[in-house]
Amino acid sequence: MSTAYSWTWKRPSVIPGFGVTFGFALTYLSLIVLIPLAALIVRSTSLGWAEFWHLAFDPRTLAALRVSFVTALIAAVINSVFGLVLAWVLVRYRFPGKRLIDSMIDLPFALPTAVAGIALSTLYAPNAWVGGLLAPYDIKIAYTPVGIVVALIFIGLPFAVRTVEPVLADLDKELEEAAATLGARRLQTVLRVVLPQLVPAILTGFALALARGIGEYGSVVFIAGNIPFVSEIAPLLIVIRLEEFNYGAATAVAALMLMISFAMLLTINLIQAWSRRRFGHAV
Repeated sequence: MSTAYSWTWKRPSVIPGFGVTFGFALTYLSLIVLIPLAALIVRSTSLGWAEFWHLAFDPRTLAALRVSFVTALIAAVINSVFGLVLAWVLVRYRFPGKRLIDSMIDLPFALPTAVAGIALSTLYAPNAWVGGLLAPYDIKIAYTPVGIVVALIFIGLPFAVRTVEPVLADLDKELEEAAATLGARRLQTVLRVVLPQLVPAILTGFALALARGIGEYGSVVFIAGNIPFVSEIAPLLIVIRLEEFNYGAATAVAALMLMISFAMLLTINLIQAWSRRRFGHAV
């Protein structure tokens, strides 16, 4: 009797309905994500390589892309660090006002991005509360790339906190106790026992904050100042090209953003998968 098994691309399940649910999921994904992105790619390829190259690599376009991606990267790194600290405080300590702080972290999810941008502008403008205190020292936040980073930190922080918090809460404290009994210091325990287990979650939060920051518009447009070659972001440049009825340039910028974003997120996902295998987590 042969013991060979035929290859299958789906795992057996006691719950029926894989075909229906998979078909629905694929159809929904195609209608919402794949078809619009495919239309964007087809529209950009219809421009021809020479015209696409000219529109996509215009100096103003490259400057806007640099501002968008660099500021989003800086904000995502900052959010990853302080998101880990906030998640650690919320999970490991009890203190008055903990529920209030925990609910405030999710505020950027519920707050309209335009409201966030107006609030940050009124706070960091040169004649505002914080901006007025920094103005005598010639420190400007609003209407500069620094203001963009502040706005992206605000809208990306919940991703960094909420991805790390449940993983940190589920960590086995016996590992920390075992490390302490073996003579490890608190810092050594954090760096060698706790932190490696949090790396996949930290990378997930980083990727989500980065993706949100790259495409953010509402909260940034008010505080950025929108100065070409200085604080103009790529999403705003796309809107400007559309208002000029220059659909080819808008499509070229959008396609270039899509390619760069996909490459960055793919790299982060590969690093995340490697870290899961490296530290013993299931992929």
